[in-house]
Amino acid sequence: MEILDVGGVRIAYRAVGNGPVLLLTHGFSASSHMFADNAAVLADAFTVVTWDMRGHGSTDAPEDQSAYSAALAVGDMLAILDHIGAQQAVIGGHSLGGFLSLAFSAAHPDRVSGLMLIDTGPGYRKAEALAGWNEMAERLATNFERNGLDALQTSHELSADVHRHGASGLAKAARGILTQHDSQVIDLLPTISVPTLVVVGSLDTPFIGGSQYMASKIPGARLVMIEGAGHAPNVSHPAEFNAAARSLLSSVGG
Repeated sequence: MEILDVGGVRIAYRAVGNGPVLLLTHGFSASSHMFADNAAVLADAFTVVTWDMRGHGSTDAPEDQSAYSAALAVGDMLAILDHIGAQQAVIGGHSLGGFLSLAFSAAHPDRVSGLMLIDTGPGYRKAEALAGWNEMAERLATNFERNGLDALQTSHELSADVHRHGASGLAKAARGILTQHDSQVIDLLPTISVPTLVVVGSLDTPFIGGSQYMASKIPGARLVMIEGAGHAPNVSHPAEFNAAARSLLSSVGG
């Protein structure tokens, strides 16, 4: 992977292929490795950029908790696009990466030519729901602190081997990037005007409702439910996922 210094934090990323740019952001406690096979297939017609969030994979895991936030993650995404000279890109992500893709769209709409939202949700409006989500994030952080990488859950996209800096960065990312503080992202949905693909696995029950909600609120969004897939359909059902992704990319990139 290549390394980009963003304010003293070394961000690991990889760009493969040529053509319109697709920036893919992984979910919490995964890494860019979850998109490796998809990138290899889609690189025949597109430039696919993957990267590791702070505390994940090969990216730095700073000791300072203040080095982790959704806003800083969005800034890292922007820095990567600037570095590779991409004025616009389809912004896509899985789970937390999908939420960050929506946050990026809110912050930098002029840089977004399309959105790809994979087994993710738009956040919450009610204070009780936000508090419940943040309590879950704190439980994850505490679990990583107590049990190290053994705390990784079981899912197709997760692997302990990819996290060069151990579990401490994942704990800090849970507290700083995974937590949510307002309804900006969910309030944004009706204002999105770029082509949008919402993908969800038919077995990923916690995210089906949110995916259907996003598809109903984003004008013209297309919802693809991949039968038999769980939380990471791009990994477990790559042919179906790649076909859906290629359809969106071709409509955006010409």
